[in-house]
Amino acid sequence: MTTDPLVVFTPSGKRGHFPVGTPILTAARQLGVDLDSVCGGRGICSKCQITPSYGEFPKHGVTVSENALSAWNAVEQRYDDKRGLKPGRRLGCQATVQGDVVIDVPPESQVHRQVVRKAAAARAITMDPATRLYFVVVEEPDMHSPTGDLERLERALQQQWQIDAVTADLSLMSKLQPVLRKGKWEVTVALHKGHKDSLARIVEIWPGLHEQGLYGLAIDLGSTTIAAHLTDLETGEVKASSGLMNPQIRFGEDLMSRVSYAMMNPGGDQEMTKAVHEAINDLTTSIAGEAGIDAALIVETVFVCNPVMHHLLLGLDPVELGQAPFALATSESMSLPAREMGLTTMNPRAQVYILPCIAGHVGADCAAVALSEEPGKSDDLVLIVDVGTNAEILLGNTHRVLACSSPTGPAFEGAQISSGQRAAPGAIERIEIDPVTKDPRFRVIGSDKWSDEDGFDIDIATTGITGICGSGIIEAVAEMRIAGLLDESGLIGSAAQTGTERCVPEGRTHAYLIHDASAEGGPRITVTQGDIRAIQLAKSALYAGARLLMDEMAVDKVDRVVLAGAFGAHISTKHAMVLGMIPDAPLDKVTSAGNAAGTGARIALCNIGSRAEIERVVREITKIETAIEPKFQDHFVAANAIPHKSDPFPELAQVVTLPAPSFNTGGADSEKSGRRRRRRS
Repeated sequence: MTTDPLVVFTPSGKRGHFPVGTPILTAARQLGVDLDSVCGGRGICSKCQITPSYGEFPKHGVTVSENALSAWNAVEQRYDDKRGLKPGRRLGCQATVQGDVVIDVPPESQVHRQVVRKAAAARAITMDPATRLYFVVVEEPDMHSPTGDLERLERALQQQWQIDAVTADLSLMSKLQPVLRKGKWEVTVALHKGHKDSLARIVEIWPGLHEQGLYGLAIDLGSTTIAAHLTDLETGEVKASSGLMNPQIRFGEDLMSRVSYAMMNPGGDQEMTKAVHEAINDLTTSIAGEAGIDAALIVETVFVCNPVMHHLLLGLDPVELGQAPFALATSESMSLPAREMGLTTMNPRAQVYILPCIAGHVGADCAAVALSEEPGKSDDLVLIVDVGTNAEILLGNTHRVLACSSPTGPAFEGAQISSGQRAAPGAIERIEIDPVTKDPRFRVIGSDKWSDEDGFDIDIATTGITGICGSGIIEAVAEMRIAGLLDESGLIGSAAQTGTERCVPEGRTHAYLIHDASAEGGPRITVTQGDIRAIQLAKSALYAGARLLMDEMAVDKVDRVVLAGAFGAHISTKHAMVLGMIPDAPLDKVTSAGNAAGTGARIALCNIGSRAEIERVVREITKIETAIEPKFQDHFVAANAIPHKSDPFPELAQVVTLPAPSFNTGGADSEKSGRRRRRRS
């Protein structure tokens, strides 16, 4: 067993042992980690910037000491003096391994930038925003009317717009008089009035008629991905959508890992809060640049997030969410100044609204899905599944709505998968396996062609084939089951058992070879037995959560299923059903809602009445806690089979015939069970 230090890279999850003195850039290249460099490791280009993390990491099984990397050197100092490095950053070509370490690769250091899969869905929204523009003509001061400029602005708003009273903070007051005089007493003001506010607040003021627009951000702050939609507050039009990986991944890929990090590392919660604030600030700047607007025109932001992200966004310790009864510091909606939260790259007086959480681990993201999809207004029984690192599930109709959260983990995002990666150009996103030849054909992000079509090689010439993302691994596992490469238990057969040399030995198990470019120095992309197990665990948690709600509702069937999130938009309903991710239903009754949480955030951003509505609705939703329900474990175990151990899935059987091979006649799994039987006897 090697004693070399362990290096764990996030967000990819790739890891390996390396001798002391190995440069981080070298370790990244050997593991196939997406870390950029164009200067040959001379510390000139700075593209290989990385962020090491220190402390206890139970998820990774390591303790990272302060001297886990080599000391800051002269090359890094020279670059920092000339161009500057963000606090905590190192150059991957200069920092060397000295001990176990967790390394985060920030988005700007990745060659293949993530593709935002949570795009904004087209949605008709009645516009009634909390922040609006008002053009007014203000009476000039004179010796006979010695009132202050703010009072005369207030009087103009009352006379011309019937707005009775306003308030302004000191930063606005400092620019009031210069702007009034520059505009020759004609100005445009942006007023914010929340649904619970008694007074309108002046957010911004411009001389003359302001025609550059007014904007807000709708942000879906997920465990793995932060997705933002820049929205015109006058028309509701989405001007740009952008996203990045949540940098908190380096502290733990799932929510409980981050709670554990906060528990075991004093100040760990503040460290994670700072990381996400910096990411949101960077995202605000980049999305404004993408849309070609001044970031100061972003005057309002609406957040939706799960409870752990909610607490870390607000700078609240999430430790209580790591143990029963999973108490939130507050489940109410919140309205507060953006600067109070450390959000500094939007307008300095921008306001933030955070949707209410439902309870426990069912958060504001689930509330946003309820706002978008309105299960409480459905005449038929609808199951809504928002799949991510933490799945949010709603079941309901006009009579009753239930909700739960299920810990699916990051496998659906491509993490914890041997050849897995985030959605980026070059990642396999679709796959089909011929049931006769057992050969695959696939599509990668960045090309509309399949791998066996003319022109595919030309399309991918710049990106190559780099790995497999979440949608790709889900389809790969389902296709392997359909093609008979995988039995009901999830075991991959050998070449002799499956009839294809693509099933290759890997230790005491087997893997299925999708693509091999190792001869040209490229990646060898396989689906391993470990990958299958990771997907089984994730899909079983999802299915068990849905069945738990159905038990509470005393039903065996649902009328329709709505798939939400990036998963819902990119996975075929057939593959979801083959895996047994969701309860059996007619395939034509399984639809996609796209990024429903993001849509809910946009609705709340654009319509102030919807905020009061969702605050009312969440009080009527019954929350089921999966962590303490005994039936959850029963459903989870049964759902480990593909598609399911006891549910016959009759609707699926009408669409596809699943072979019934059994490969458990040798190999690791059967040997382990044999040892268990011998020990019992």
